[in-house]
Amino acid sequence: MRKEDKNIVIAQLSETIKQYSNIYLTDVEALDAETTSKLRALCFKHDVKLVVVKNSLLKKALSLNEGDFSPFDEVLKGSTAAMFSNIANEPAKLIQEFTKGTKGLGKPQLKAAYVQESFYIGAENLDALVNIKSKNELIADIIMLLESPAKNVISALQSAGQTITGVLTTLEKR
Repeated sequence: MRKEDKNIVIAQLSETIKQYSNIYLTDVEALDAETTSKLRALCFKHDVKLVVVKNSLLKKALSLNEGDFSPFDEVLKGSTAAMFSNIANEPAKLIQEFTKGTKGLGKPQLKAAYVQESFYIGAENLDALVNIKSKNELIADIIMLLESPAKNVISALQSAGQTITGVLTTLEKR
């Protein structure tokens, strides 16, 4: 690959890194064309951008962005695919779903992840990453917690009104 082509790839990768807040590095070695095609389709369906990239070019693209991505240096070996997403746990769920029958040990296998400004190195972190709540899930939980007391008050008032009506009806019949 010519130096100009490498610079174009590095610039494109750098822009992609800026667009997405979460980066997952996976090992896709030994995936055949059919399996890779299924993985790409699943990524597209879940709004995850999948890029198979040379490790040296990814290192250079990471160095052009803000932040220290040096923890990735130890895992950038072999065949690497980068998964980019704005939803923190979506790539982890995708990897878990794709490797369902292999207990997470199949391919793609998690090498490392940069999620919510934290690094997760190694495939053993996949379950922890799956359980991370996204921003929308956290907002939904907060709304549910805020709605709960109001619902309790409304139901208490409604049931109290029915009870009073029942008592008055009984007294009226006597």
